[in-house]
Amino acid sequence: MTTLKAKLQGDLHAAMKERDQLRSATLRMTLAAITKEEVAGKEARELSDDEVQKVIAREAKKRREAAEAFAQGGRAESAERELAEGAVLDEYLPKQLADEELAVIVAEAVGEAKAAGAEGPRAMGAVMKIVNPKVAGRAEGGRVAAAVKKALAG
Repeated sequence: MTTLKAKLQGDLHAAMKERDQLRSATLRMTLAAITKEEVAGKEARELSDDEVQKVIAREAKKRREAAEAFAQGGRAESAERELAEGAVLDEYLPKQLADEELAVIVAEAVGEAKAAGAEGPRAMGAVMKIVNPKVAGRAEGGRVAAAVKKALAG
């Protein structure tokens, strides 16, 4: 079984052979981020696929944020490049949940938390604890938090 990191490396080699500059640059940057994560801390280690996925998700989020900043600054070309890089990274991430799917998971979690006696501001944390493992990697934290706030307010 090949690891996610090995798949990224294989895809990088293929992209270089095909002279796909966007893809090879994006994968090279992502592999550098993975390597940086591996050597951070007291001793170097191999990241698990889950950890590699978290690095990819963080890189994809950086691309979206940069694209937004470029778009607001009137630099459409740079924004498009960032979005294109983000799209390359999205191929390696689990499919994101639709808003409706997220709302259903959040609604169930709100019910569970209230049944466990969580109310008011404390309910937010209790619901997040229930929801996060269920949506891990398939919805960004900010999106989840917004959905939980909306459900608790409603």
